[in-house]
Amino acid sequence: MANPNAIVTIPNIITVVRFLGTPLFVWLVLAKEEYGWGVFVLAMMGCTDWIDGFVARKLNQASKLGRMMDPVADRVALVAVVITMVIAHILPLWLLLLLLIPDVVLLAVTLYFFRGDAGLRVTMLGKTRTAALMIGTPMLLLAKALDSDFTFVLSWVILAAAMVMHVIAFSQYFRAVLLKHRQIHHPAPAQEQPPAMGQP
Repeated sequence: MANPNAIVTIPNIITVVRFLGTPLFVWLVLAKEEYGWGVFVLAMMGCTDWIDGFVARKLNQASKLGRMMDPVADRVALVAVVITMVIAHILPLWLLLLLLIPDVVLLAVTLYFFRGDAGLRVTMLGKTRTAALMIGTPMLLLAKALDSDFTFVLSWVILAAAMVMHVIAFSQYFRAVLLKHRQIHHPAPAQEQPPAMGQP
């Protein structure tokens, strides 16, 4: 039987490895300018994102820590990758701002209303958005490593779609946070039931 309070589990160890991939990527791109190896590290990080969930289900090792760490690892990796690529002049600054501002607003609203996690489930659109960003950014890096115009154009098509989904996902999460806050603190009054026949 799974222990939801477990800390040292195989899926959690895999997630920690994904965390460690982020500084390795930053070092490869900024210090060594090894763009090909940077793409490889991102690919491995993407694989671990799928593997830890698969292992958690197969070994029945899902935990509260794992459910908390997994999305945090994704966001930290994504933001660090985009910042790194902006510094390396591979991505424009406006894309970083478009990525960060909705996240900062959503975090601030969540902290204000719930003092922490609002307990919202990740939507399919949110997952697709993250997947598109994690595909588009390595492809842009690969385009630079290969000097490929086709890969460059294709990566920007994917990134453009990802940013549109990012804005839509933000609006959905934002509305969900406000709705949950309203349901908790300002519940709708229960409708009065009509009196049964024969009662005054």
